[in-house]
Amino acid sequence: MTTINPGLAIEVSGLTKSFGDQPVLRGIDVVVPAGTVFSLLGPNGAGKTTMVRILTTLNRPDGGAVRVGGHDPVREADAVRALIGVTGQFAAVDEILTGAENLRLMGRLLHLGSRETGRRTARLLEQFELTEIAGKRAGDYSGGLRRRLDIAMSLMGQPSIVFLDEPTTGLDPRSRRELWRVIRGLVADGVTIFLTTQYLEEADQLADRIAVLDGGRIVAEGSAAELKRLVPGGHIRIEFADEDGLVAAARALPRAELDAEQLALQVPSDGSVDDIRRLLGHFDDHAVTIDQLSIHTPDLDDVFFALTGAPAKEAVR
Repeated sequence: MTTINPGLAIEVSGLTKSFGDQPVLRGIDVVVPAGTVFSLLGPNGAGKTTMVRILTTLNRPDGGAVRVGGHDPVREADAVRALIGVTGQFAAVDEILTGAENLRLMGRLLHLGSRETGRRTARLLEQFELTEIAGKRAGDYSGGLRRRLDIAMSLMGQPSIVFLDEPTTGLDPRSRRELWRVIRGLVADGVTIFLTTQYLEEADQLADRIAVLDGGRIVAEGSAAELKRLVPGGHIRIEFADEDGLVAAARALPRAELDAEQLALQVPSDGSVDDIRRLLGHFDDHAVTIDQLSIHTPDLDDVFFALTGAPAKEAVR
């Protein structure tokens, strides 16, 4: 069963799922173009994990249409599994085995044959910069290295779609950024990434599109920039060298918020170039010298809080 749009890696329409009398997904519509990063955000209990489990053949939906790589995860589960890789929140490596042995074990589980298993193991060790420690026990790896090995194992079957469920949980900032580099490299090679994360900065850095899931519904979807524009609070702060400049500027912008102590004005703005140009145009007929101008836009934490009513730090599973 082939999708009508081969440019889409994942298609979800009207997806519903309940457990008993508790609805978890209430009509989800999502499309993920091939070769992009799609991030799903939402508070505890929003339905993120349930959705991932349906897409990866582990749960059956109650209603709606789902296609992963053009296949129905229920009727064509084997075909879907052949196309995907899955990495959970916690690294699934065998800590007794070496890095290379973990990869070779995965190759045997996939029935790749010894020659192909060896070829893919060598390639993945090099790709994830694990060659020098390939002979060391995975239990001696740092958290970041274990996570890189875990993702490498999920790629042993050469999937075209990879599901990453909170892949950087528990990692230090340096390891997290190293893993971001790996993820960007996968996308550059044409892999589609479906990402859930508890780090809103991570979605901001990696995702081409982001969906916010709350109460079993998609409450907003778009690029990070598009989502940020949904939330009020963006502004431009203009600082002046002296009180005369401040007074003249306040005269030109009577609706601006005045901070006399800091010799500054705060003006609501979306931070766009056109908005800045219009703002500065108000000063054309006034003798105003600007000392400093800074743009403040809402971040994904603001978006998350505004759309879900939950603190951003609760954006997990």
